[in-house]
Amino acid sequence: MKINIYYGGRGIVGDSTLFVLSRMQKVLEELNVHIERINLYERKHNITSLPSTLNDADGIILASTVEWYGLGGYMYQFLDSCWLYGNKQKISELYMCPVVISTTYGERQGVMTLQTAWDTLGGRSCNGMSAYVRDSVAFELNQEYVNVIERTAENLYRTISRKAVILPASSQEVKQMVTREAPIDFTPQETEQLSRFASDDKYIQTQKEDLKELASHFKTLLKNDGMSEEEVLINSFKKAFRPQNSFESVYLMEIAGFDLPLVLDVNNDSFTAVFEKRQDPAVLCRVSKEKLEDITGGKETFQHAFMSGDMQVKGDFRMLRMLDTVFPFGNRA
Repeated sequence: MKINIYYGGRGIVGDSTLFVLSRMQKVLEELNVHIERINLYERKHNITSLPSTLNDADGIILASTVEWYGLGGYMYQFLDSCWLYGNKQKISELYMCPVVISTTYGERQGVMTLQTAWDTLGGRSCNGMSAYVRDSVAFELNQEYVNVIERTAENLYRTISRKAVILPASSQEVKQMVTREAPIDFTPQETEQLSRFASDDKYIQTQKEDLKELASHFKTLLKNDGMSEEEVLINSFKKAFRPQNSFESVYLMEIAGFDLPLVLDVNNDSFTAVFEKRQDPAVLCRVSKEKLEDITGGKETFQHAFMSGDMQVKGDFRMLRMLDTVFPFGNRA
């Protein structure tokens, strides 16, 4: 038999919940029960992956300390993760014993919260224990209290070993209503993998960046009547092109924000524009997307952009001066 203990407190010195758990663990280990203790505050960055630890357990103990108002946030995060990523079939077979110790008020409400949550998940709730502790030392030295704690552990062992029947709870109906129209039915393996992704901050950040880039792409398409930025730029050069007799040149423009450079291949009265890699162009230009938009919009010239340092150029500078003649964006008449 294996029982997992999930502790949702802060792990501070003097927390009587830790004392209760240590006594329960000692009794269960004497009964040859394998115990796995998981402190949620130590796993706060990957709580979403913890529902997978339920898969090899026969029962669990959910323990928390009420220090102000209600259970701590780590326990709620864990229960949320069980709802989102837990294997519901496995949860339906698990017995749960709630343990709530309060230093202020609300220990019984805390037990009720854990039982209701576990019932809603479809699991089996056992009788747990709750207590208000004002003096942790006096509480731990009280042998009668210790006996109650040990009996709670023994009853949990009996309940699991006998596979005691738990009467249905109305809160289980909530699970049926909420999940009735679930659009996606993940397998346990897919759900576990999804929980790992959800706890991976680097993966989540990458997904956010990809979504942002995708949103920007579609925004551009809407702005440009369905054309990509590359197509809009090529059309701008085609409209501005003015043929020059006996003139040939290849311009390669490396534009910040574009994966491939723009190649302008001018051949007398015709030219081609394409985004591709090309070796040994006559002129190599490096320019920002914003500056190139100013040039194609007629607000700037290639020569002025070069002179002001907004465009870096390498190659035949005589060919550079011809750019404004072949593509006079400021004068398209």
